Amino acid sequence: MMLINLFYELAITIIMISLLVAMRRMMKGPYSIDRIVALDTITIHTISVIVGIAYLKQRMIYLDIAMVYALVSFIGIIGLCRYLIGGLR
Repeated sequence: MMLINLFYELAITIIMISLLVAMRRMMKGPYSIDRIVALDTITIHTISVIVGIAYLKQRMIYLDIAMVYALVSFIGIIGLCRYLIGGLR
């Protein structure tokens, strides 16, 4: 096994641990803005994991999936923020 693969596996493990911390913040956040920021953090971590897996598996289709997931996540977060501030006005 190459050293770079070990590095990617270690990075994915660290990202998964921080993903659990973000999930805890989403469940326990006292305010809805905390939950939205935690949701955005979770999606960023998930995209990072997908990209890491794409490298390890040498499957470039996963990068397309990560880009679509990032777009949908961005639109969803913007929608949630607009809902939170009271609509379009």
